[in-house]
Amino acid sequence: MAADDADDPLSGLAPLLRVRPVLDDLCRFGGTWAAPHDAEGPGWAYFHIVTRGECLLDRVGHGPLQLRAGDVLLLPHGDPHIVRARPDSAGGAPGMAREYRNAIRHKTSLGVEPDTELVCGRLQFEAASESLLVATLPDVIVLRAADWPDTERSRILLESVRDELDTDRAGAAAIAINLASALFVMMLRAHLATSGTSDGLLRLLGHRAAARAVLAMLREPARDWTLDDLAAQAAASRATLVRAFRTAAGTPPLAFLTDLRLGLARQQLLRGKASVAQVAAEVGYQSEGALSRAMHRRYGIRPGELRRAGGAADKTG
Repeated sequence: MAADDADDPLSGLAPLLRVRPVLDDLCRFGGTWAAPHDAEGPGWAYFHIVTRGECLLDRVGHGPLQLRAGDVLLLPHGDPHIVRARPDSAGGAPGMAREYRNAIRHKTSLGVEPDTELVCGRLQFEAASESLLVATLPDVIVLRAADWPDTERSRILLESVRDELDTDRAGAAAIAINLASALFVMMLRAHLATSGTSDGLLRLLGHRAAARAVLAMLREPARDWTLDDLAAQAAASRATLVRAFRTAAGTPPLAFLTDLRLGLARQQLLRGKASVAQVAAEVGYQSEGALSRAMHRRYGIRPGELRRAGGAADKTG
C-alpha cells in the first residue's frame, strides 16, 4: 500500500470508488409535490442535495425522513424512494414545467411559489470491485447541515453546484459534476467523523492500522488472507492489529473478514445477476456449498433462497 494510503485511509478508499456523478435534475418545487424514483441497478446510488426549504423522503418499510436546507442524502444501493413535500405544505398538487439546460433537466412547479430546491442525481461506481465496496455502506447516509466539519466550505460547495447548474455558461455541467464528486468524498469524510459510535467499515477507517487492513481486504476479498498477511499490510504487529479491530468493531480481523465476505455476497445476491458460483468465487469461497453453509450459519438462509427473495422484492418494489 502506498504511504499516502497508510497515512490517509479515505484517500486510499477514494480510488477504489472511482465515482462518476450523474446530475439529473435541478428542482424548484412548491405545493404538495411528490417525486418518485424507481430502483436503480447494481453499482448505482441516488443522492439528493437540499439547497433551500425542506422535504420528506419515503422508503418502503421505513418512516418518513425529514431533510432541510444544507442536508445531503445518499442512498448507496439505489433503493426506490419518494421525495415529497411536507404534509402541511400550502397549495394543491401543481403542474410541472420541464426544460433542459446544459444537459440538466430543470423542474419547476407551475402556479405556486416554489419553497423547496433540490439538486438530484446518481452516482455510478464504475467496476464490479467498486460495487462490492459500496455493499459495505449503510442503506442511507444523511449529512445534516450542522454535521459538516467546515460548514462554510460545504455551504459554498453546495451553492456552487447549484449555481453552475443554474447558468448557461460553457462547461457548467462538467464543473458541477466535478464539484459533486468532491462533495461525495467530503460526505464520506464527514460521515466518518460523526459516526464514531457505529460499527462497520466507516468506523474501522477511523483507526489507521485497521484501515490499512480493511482496504487490503476490499481490494482482494477473495484472497486467502492470514493474520500475518493483514498485519504486514497494516504495518503493525499481529497483536496491535487485533486490538485495533476489537476496539473499532468488537471483532478480530479474520472474523471481520468473514462478515465482510458474507455481507458482500448477500448484497450481490439481492441486487445483482451473477450466479451463486460466481458470487462465491468473487468473495473468497471455494464452492457454492461452502458459501451456502457459511451464509446459513450467519443469516439462517441459503443463497438460493436469498436470490429468490431479492427477485420477489424487485417485482413488488
